[in-house]
Amino acid sequence: MADVRLNIASREYIVTCQDGEEERLKSLGMLVDEMAREAVGSAGGLNESRQLLFASLLLADKLQDSLAQAQSAAAPPTSAPVHNDLAVEQAAMTIEKMAERLETIANRLEN
Repeated sequence: MADVRLNIASREYIVTCQDGEEERLKSLGMLVDEMAREAVGSAGGLNESRQLLFASLLLADKLQDSLAQAQSAAAPPTSAPVHNDLAVEQAAMTIEKMAERLETIANRLEN
């Protein structure tokens, strides 16, 4: 196991990951940091937990857009768009679970 230092929203976090996954984790950390900075820029005055919540929501939005684009790209060009309801439902459930976890973390940080 390897420890990776991530700087997200001007705060350092040490996260453990599998050996060989360090660069991927650093890349993901940079993406989260970018979204956290975007969250502050669009809704200034956020506390740390809210900033991370909004960053997560921005990332979830991008994920949902990417899924929608992938689905439309996979559809044959001559046919009507095919909606994979199961994949969309699973993505929505995952996003909802992430939001619940983040809200729990936000509440713990605020207390």
